Amino acid sequence: MMNQLIDKFIDQLQEALQIGSEAVITPSDNPIHHVYVAGLGGSGIGGDFVREFVYNELAVPYTVGKTYEIPAWVSPNTLAIASSYSGNTEETLEAFAKLQDTGAKLVIISSGGKLIEIAKESGYDYIQLPGNWPSPRACLGYSLIQQLFILRHLDLIGDTLINQVKTSINQLKFNQDEIKKDAKTLAQFIYGRIPVIYSTNSMESVALRFRQQVNENAKQLAWHNVIPEMNHNELVGWKQNNDKLAVIYFRNKSDYKRNAVRIDINKTIINKYTPHIAELWSRGNSLVEQALYFVHLGDYASYYLSELNNEDSIEIEVIDYLKAELAKVQ
Repeated sequence: MMNQLIDKFIDQLQEALQIGSEAVITPSDNPIHHVYVAGLGGSGIGGDFVREFVYNELAVPYTVGKTYEIPAWVSPNTLAIASSYSGNTEETLEAFAKLQDTGAKLVIISSGGKLIEIAKESGYDYIQLPGNWPSPRACLGYSLIQQLFILRHLDLIGDTLINQVKTSINQLKFNQDEIKKDAKTLAQFIYGRIPVIYSTNSMESVALRFRQQVNENAKQLAWHNVIPEMNHNELVGWKQNNDKLAVIYFRNKSDYKRNAVRIDINKTIINKYTPHIAELWSRGNSLVEQALYFVHLGDYASYYLSELNNEDSIEIEVIDYLKAELAKVQ
């Protein structure tokens, strides 16, 4: 099942572009001085990607909140986006209730549930997604593209990033067979080991996404960190030989020059403690193209790893149990 959802990622991107282009987002009554996105899990990760994509274009801060609470600075000059595929995410609903009291410009992204009900009852702008996807983590394309379109409809960004999504689709189609082949190789590299995932700071969302997919699809632990920050702390922790660790670097030819040098030095240091080091090089001419290429590769790798681990990639019984226990507490 999960492999079929991953197979549809390209189609999802195309459908998301159509949905976003047709969305109606009314102008804000006030100038936008900051953007706040409330969302968790498969719905929240889209905000992480967009934050990185707009870093060099958006003239105001873009913050993603993954909790019940909201920052004190949210105001009538804030664009506040609530992103929940189901529309029933507990933390997002509570955060949205608080956002309603701030006077912020509110927009909802969801397939249905309570959030869409609230939007219709209260007259908030919303973008409704198709509701036939059984796993929110397989809906990343819907989430991140709608956020880009909200920014575009409000004239906070231009057309460049959306056009880069379009070129990404062509690239993924062209490289599909090679992506699957590389994903199987990556899964074999990780099998029986603990993945340690590194990227530069401009692509932390890729590392985070892959870690989360390994967690949920393959049912195993992993960790990630970013360069240069980890050079100031985690690098010192590499002191013991550990054959169970598999280090993966997500790399781009466009990485900041000093960070590229740092990665090369890191490899030399870490190779003293584990021989299992892999470098993955992106394809594409922009951060958007490179990131979506890595997303597709990593998603397939996590599925293939679930097969090697003999795990059901769709199953999330422990999360269902957690939600059931929380429901007992008022």
